[in-house]
Amino acid sequence: MKPLAFFLLLTNFAFAQSGKVLDNESLPSKILGGTRKYAVYLPPDYESSKRSYPVLYLLHGGGDDQTGWVQFGEVQHITDKAIANGTATAMIIVMPDAKTGQMGYFNSVKNDWRYEDFFFEEFIPFIEKTYRIKSEKRYRAVAGLSMGGGGSFMYALHHPELFSSACPLSAYVGPLTQDDVKTFLARTNTKATDAEIETYFKKHNAINLVNDIKDDQKKAVRWYIDCGDDDFLYEGNSLIHIAMKKKEIPHEFRIRDGGHTWTYWRTALPDVLRFVSEAFHQY
Repeated sequence: MKPLAFFLLLTNFAFAQSGKVLDNESLPSKILGGTRKYAVYLPPDYESSKRSYPVLYLLHGGGDDQTGWVQFGEVQHITDKAIANGTATAMIIVMPDAKTGQMGYFNSVKNDWRYEDFFFEEFIPFIEKTYRIKSEKRYRAVAGLSMGGGGSFMYALHHPELFSSACPLSAYVGPLTQDDVKTFLARTNTKATDAEIETYFKKHNAINLVNDIKDDQKKAVRWYIDCGDDDFLYEGNSLIHIAMKKKEIPHEFRIRDGGHTWTYWRTALPDVLRFVSEAFHQY
């Protein structure tokens, strides 16, 4: 074979092994009263096959939007490589925007901004109707960093019937005390009753939620928790690990060298893809 022909063959092969990322997709939301954006990664064989795929909902951190994992997290390059080398199965990765309107993945204390309701009542149904996605629990996972790690914790703890795996990275684990809720409300000039504060705290403190898991639900979700040794959120992640150990909830817990940075999260993503793929593959 001539050198040019061989080069073109290699180029075509490399191109064929590349997935596709669309980072400016949108859907209407009645719950949030407007249009919501999202990004989506489609695996290399998506357009050439008729098969359906498992899905990973990958949540960004505070200050980013749906393009964070695309631009800074290099999700396409890392996922293409993981699929090519066999450490991850082909999957669809969906990255919603949680910055527009109000920032965050939770309903507000006053319940006048219902992002979590939007996610479960509108976003997931829309995504799983729009793309060829396997809709069973075993083929659905959630992961995220920082604020998105908090979303991963709460979504999987609130709805263990929906996710096979959850992978919080450098996660905000929710307010550790009710005073933390009051401090947050003071910063945002939000007035709330003591009852509203207590209700919000109970629903968004991951440690309390872990402690309340029933014995027959201890293995409902596979957990992979990862936080750098120099991360300012190390305390909450360590407390979650201790709570899960005491509760005898199976989980993987990683403390690696690093801080609250994209350098850290890019190195975490291959392990997340491997971990969720184990469930997708039937480990």
